Amino acid sequence: MATITLNVPDELAPQLNALGDQLPKLLQQCLLAPLPSHVYHHILSFIASRPTPEQIAAFRPTREMCDRLSDLLARNQAGTLTSTEVAELNEYERIEHLIVMLKIGNLPYFVANS
Repeated sequence: MATITLNVPDELAPQLNALGDQLPKLLQQCLLAPLPSHVYHHILSFIASRPTPEQIAAFRPTREMCDRLSDLLARNQAGTLTSTEVAELNEYERIEHLIVMLKIGNLPYFVANS
């Protein structure tokens, strides 16, 4: 394994030290994200926009995301996904779960305003 020296802010150093042997795996996960960065950007930009409950309820993936997910699901059913594509599909599922949780958090708003 290679050794790399990094300069990090003093307040971040204790957190990185606490990761110990897990740091290389965490860095790998960050650098080898299963989805293109524009997918994360779309979702994070939406959340950062402080959406209204109505906007949260209406939030949907982009057409490109839907097309890719449809392709991955079809190929998964056919058993032809690569390991990289399995990781990509799993990441889409994690994101979907987070969005569902976000929408469920709005449930009291919709019940009260129905």
